[in-house]
Amino acid sequence: MSTVWVELGEGRYPVHLEETLGGLPAALGRAVEGRRAVLITEPRVEGLWGARVTALLAEAGWTLDKVLLPEGEAAKSVDAWWEGVGGLLAAGVDRQTAVIALGGGALGDAAGLIAATALRGLRWVQLPTTLLAMVDASVGGKTAINHPRGKNLVGAFHQPAMVFAATEVLATLPEVQRASGLAEVVKVALMLDAGLLAAVEARAGALRRGEPAALRGVVARAVALKAGIVARDPTERGVRTVLNAGHTVGHAVESISGMPHGQAVGIGLLAELRWAERAGLCTATGLSDRLEALLLALGLPVSLPPLTAKALFEGMLMDKKRSADTICLPVPTQAGEAALVRVTVSELSEFVGGLG
Repeated sequence: MSTVWVELGEGRYPVHLEETLGGLPAALGRAVEGRRAVLITEPRVEGLWGARVTALLAEAGWTLDKVLLPEGEAAKSVDAWWEGVGGLLAAGVDRQTAVIALGGGALGDAAGLIAATALRGLRWVQLPTTLLAMVDASVGGKTAINHPRGKNLVGAFHQPAMVFAATEVLATLPEVQRASGLAEVVKVALMLDAGLLAAVEARAGALRRGEPAALRGVVARAVALKAGIVARDPTERGVRTVLNAGHTVGHAVESISGMPHGQAVGIGLLAELRWAERAGLCTATGLSDRLEALLLALGLPVSLPPLTAKALFEGMLMDKKRSADTICLPVPTQAGEAALVRVTVSELSEFVGGLG
């Protein structure tokens, strides 16, 4: 299909957007040295795609070991990280060994941190198997595990050598996970690209059903937008913060309720946008109503799950964008345009006003 390059000061790496996994061995051979790798994946994904990836690489002369992590957010624990590093060491990896992360966003976050810390850093590649991972988590080098006090509080920036996103794997994706990925597409469109936002609105039904042609188009555009932002701000010191829209509320909701990441981010987007409208920061008439209608059309919730205001407030206080008594909040000012504003801790309780 196409390749998007993430341009960094110290180098660049490709994000290959393909229809099938068939081109993986050739792309991998161009991205890393040697012909030895360790596949880090989880049981469900391994059952769906592990044999295919293993066979493709074996036919191309690769020696492949395998490390299994727990499924979902359970992969992002200290114990799972420690076991993962131990798995690499038990396999006898050296500095020429590549780590291949096959899975969704949580698996990629965890595998990336394992790669970043084993032998003080191994080259790694992302093979995302969810829509959310393709359009967001796999691009940009954020690696992390969770802490009891909040999501992604332990981690490092460790850019991959390559991302290989094959849309054929989305055929096995459950609807709830596809919807979660679409929430991240909505996020980047709302903040950066009014044209993409309109395209998602126009094709909401096809996207919700998972029609391949519709998905390929939004994946390509969302990846290109994120790659451009990452190139300008690799370690999230400035403009890249715009990609955290919806996450101040969303991460708190996700941590407390266990709601899927994309669903929580969608709720966070709506809460933060309505706050921005009330504060006079967003001047686009009816943008929050438009966002609510789109989230519903994509099968995403627009109201909070049962949780206490105190718990939500305390969860928002753990936002990584916090500095002293303020949080840097990205908000849309118009469709496709955004600004970064400083919000005081005392204002956080206002974020959920208007949500059910």
